[in-house]
Amino acid sequence: MQQYTLKKSLGQHFLKDDTICRKIIAALQQTTFSQLVEVGPGAGAITKYLLQLPDIQFKAVEIDAEKAAYLQTTYPNIKGKIIQEDFLKISAPFEGSFTVIGNFPYNISSQILFKILEWKEQVPIIIGMFQKEVAQRVAAAPGNKVYGILSVLIQAYYSVEYLFDVPPGAFNPPPKVMSGVIKLTRKEEVLPVKSEKAFTTLVKAAFNQRRKTLRNATRALFDEATLQQDIFNKRAEQLSIHDFAQLTFSMK
Repeated sequence: MQQYTLKKSLGQHFLKDDTICRKIIAALQQTTFSQLVEVGPGAGAITKYLLQLPDIQFKAVEIDAEKAAYLQTTYPNIKGKIIQEDFLKISAPFEGSFTVIGNFPYNISSQILFKILEWKEQVPIIIGMFQKEVAQRVAAAPGNKVYGILSVLIQAYYSVEYLFDVPPGAFNPPPKVMSGVIKLTRKEEVLPVKSEKAFTTLVKAAFNQRRKTLRNATRALFDEATLQQDIFNKRAEQLSIHDFAQLTFSMK
């Protein structure tokens, strides 16, 4: 008997396919961690497995009071482990290092990734379910038409592995799109940049006008002499993450 309602406004599509849940758990178990945060547990399809993992500290972030109540009734051992707040507004749920997992609400999945980026020093692994198009964007390489701000800012700090597709039928209600699960692993060595702020500013400026040459899209950020370099004849999607990182040192 289902004791909760689905809320469109929260982008809720709940996993119901146990095979997919077990594949996600299997990917998680190939990594080592002692602290784990689940984003948007919903009706607990993945949560019920996470609660069985031995010797870990677990927290679930769920903004919806009705789901939080449902989870506590259905899985009594989750008591005290739910943070009933907006994930985009919380501070880091643990001290020290923690892994993040979740079937991320599709309407804010990019924002969730940018939020986790703020904690990158603490988060070595992220395993997330996204709309397939977003998952592909995160994983895209230079030259690909979906390579963009999300690809560059995430891949500057994490290696991205596209794990598998998830069909609409695995969810209730079925979304209108395919989904995909990706795994992000923090890089041991980060590319040197002038500053993270400069890097972000440059990447956003370059892709916000992606049809223009880099020279026209980022003119305000460099002096005229620098803008004469050949690289500025290219468009944003032709530049590697390394190219962007290098260019920050020439910014005004």
